[in-house]
Amino acid sequence: MELAKRLKLRHFAQYIWTHYLAGSLPNRCLLCHQSLSADKSGICSVCLQACLYRTPICLGCGKSMLIQIDYCGECQKQAPIKVIAPCSYHQGLGPWIAAIKYQRQLAALPVLCEALAERIRQLEQQGLVTFPQAILPVPLHPKRLRQRGFNQAWLIAKELSHSLNLPLVDNSLRRIQDTKPQAGLTGAQRRRNLYDAFELESEFTYQRIALIDDVVTTGTTIAEISRLFEARFVQVQVWCLARAEAPGLLDDLDVI
Repeated sequence: MELAKRLKLRHFAQYIWTHYLAGSLPNRCLLCHQSLSADKSGICSVCLQACLYRTPICLGCGKSMLIQIDYCGECQKQAPIKVIAPCSYHQGLGPWIAAIKYQRQLAALPVLCEALAERIRQLEQQGLVTFPQAILPVPLHPKRLRQRGFNQAWLIAKELSHSLNLPLVDNSLRRIQDTKPQAGLTGAQRRRNLYDAFELESEFTYQRIALIDDVVTTGTTIAEISRLFEARFVQVQVWCLARAEAPGLLDDLDVI
């Protein structure tokens, strides 16, 4: 209980620190270095638009499509978990998203979160996704949280909670194993690494939730977490700042 209180205070401090830090940085675009207006920070609108998805994207695998429906032909066979992201990790914004986690460079966080929120709104208006009842950040193990000092997924979830007026639930899903970092592992190694790494409290009452993370790569983390929710018949979708899809998926259009 005492640890939970300390972590909640830490999360609050993270949020204050994020906005303070973002406001104290030079007000220039991180990509083109042009000056930004006083009410903007991180990335200018021109650079942002250049890095966002330019074609309809399959919500299952991230493949380019001719028209925006939920799944490409291949994904329609299995209807995988829907992953909503505003951009590809490989098309310009990847280094700045990585810098949030690894270098504590948070200036781009608000504008990227708003791009994600706008993407969610668009898909909801098109009837391709349904707003969840609550959003849950992918948790860090307490040891990793102490080492890093913040959970980037929680910071993203806090921004989205405010933008979309959705409750943020950060005390029901826990990471109970201090696993190795996923970067550099093969698919099989990722699955073994995360097996039974998470725990969901017994009294979980929501039926539709969105998991929040910074990047989705192979989907191993969300698959392991989703297994816990699906066992309780909870509908899961995933919201992230970017998707690191398999090579070539954005190059070939799927004919519907």
